[in-house]
Amino acid sequence: MDQRISRPTDAPALVHRGARGLDDQTPAAVAPDAAPTEPFVVPPEELPRHVAIIMDGNRRWAKARGQSEMDGHSAGVENIRAIIRHSVRRGIAVLSLYAFSRENWARSDDEVAGLFFLLEKVIRNETAELKEQGAQVRLLGRMDELPEGARESISRAVAETAGGRRLQLNVAFNYSGRTELVDAARRLVCEQSQPEAIDEAALAASLYTAGLPDPDMVIRTGGEQRLSNFLIWQAAYAEIYFTDVLWPDFGQKEFDDALIEFASRQRRFGR
Repeated sequence: MDQRISRPTDAPALVHRGARGLDDQTPAAVAPDAAPTEPFVVPPEELPRHVAIIMDGNRRWAKARGQSEMDGHSAGVENIRAIIRHSVRRGIAVLSLYAFSRENWARSDDEVAGLFFLLEKVIRNETAELKEQGAQVRLLGRMDELPEGARESISRAVAETAGGRRLQLNVAFNYSGRTELVDAARRLVCEQSQPEAIDEAALAASLYTAGLPDPDMVIRTGGEQRLSNFLIWQAAYAEIYFTDVLWPDFGQKEFDDALIEFASRQRRFGR
């Protein structure tokens, strides 16, 4: 399936080739979604309030199984449902998922189109489930640069889940931490803020995450050990948790392992 994507003018140049099209969109098997049977020993007050996840490893997961890259992305999307449910089960207040970075524009047209297709599909199909789970959806990123269908699906999900109070679900799509800071600075300039009025609080109030607590924990799956331009302002004091587990295999047990590790750390905040 030949796709032609209209990219932002400042998007990265194409660097990744070889993605297959959308001819095979059958989701692969993922971790089970049943409630965990093992007891969870971390008291609620020791859990992170805000968990951010860099969902890495979909393509490597697919390659190891002789499947297409889009099969890997489909499996990764399927896994999101289980992690959202488990976040609600554990009482996590805010969950931020890094779904598509602005650097991902450098991938092939077919892969970018496939990611947009999956985003639109999952939001359209899962909005009712998100409402049932009590999740409120917010997009982090430049939505105006997305295709019309994706924008409409996101706007509909945001409106329909506005009453959610159990989980704030942030989907970072077409997101870049540096771009977020640029947009915040532009907003302050447009508001004609005086230099002496621009402090950390003013800048934080101009970010995509305005009004939300900073992440207490950033999880990155897939074995890489970097933030990749994700919530670089907000994660200044976050606990970082790296795991070799690829995102489609990152299930409830793996999430609980991360939460247990978080509870074992002492957060000093420079003290």
